[in-house]
Amino acid sequence: MNNKFNLTREQNVFVAKRNIVDYIWKSANLEGIGVTYPETQAIYDGGIVNGLTVDNIIAICNLKNAWQFILENKDINYNFNVLCHIHKLVADRLVLEQDLGKIRTTPVPIESQIIEELNSLLNQEDKSKTEIAIEVMLYIMRRQMFIDGNKRVAMLFANRIMIDNGCGIISIAQEYQPTFYEKLIKYYESNDINDLKKWIYDHCIDGINL
Repeated sequence: MNNKFNLTREQNVFVAKRNIVDYIWKSANLEGIGVTYPETQAIYDGGIVNGLTVDNIIAICNLKNAWQFILENKDINYNFNVLCHIHKLVADRLVLEQDLGKIRTTPVPIESQIIEELNSLLNQEDKSKTEIAIEVMLYIMRRQMFIDGNKRVAMLFANRIMIDNGCGIISIAQEYQPTFYEKLIKYYESNDINDLKKWIYDHCIDGINL
């Protein structure tokens, strides 16, 4: 599974910034946050949006902050601590403070095991960064290590890998989301990653050819 795009980090950041509202909107919708694209744009721009819950507005603001963290901090390792920091940004004011950036308490995942599994996925020398990013994203989604926001955190962490290595952006368009969920459920049940991984590779990677 080769990289579909071969950009510099600066070029990949440009792609992300050009489409950032679209990526935020799609990510929010993927987790059932009911906002339209114009509402997402208005929230992103700091405007007033009527008719939305406070939690929905906070969720969009949090995604904006998390994306800014990814795009503006160049020299950050991919590790469990960064994953937890992204959760803090995504879940801020949406979960109890003691749950921010922390492994959930019921049922209790084993932190040391998660760190070992995550490091093993991140350090696969025989795979492209694109394939590693997809595998890490799906692992985080299935592991459900946080009390809330696992899919948002998983996509942001994976896109940090994609952007730093010039591989494009993972983004799941609205028309693909029913198929994604169908395949995700099968992956949750079987732990067979191959079908979903290939489907994401074929349909859900955005970028530009220079």
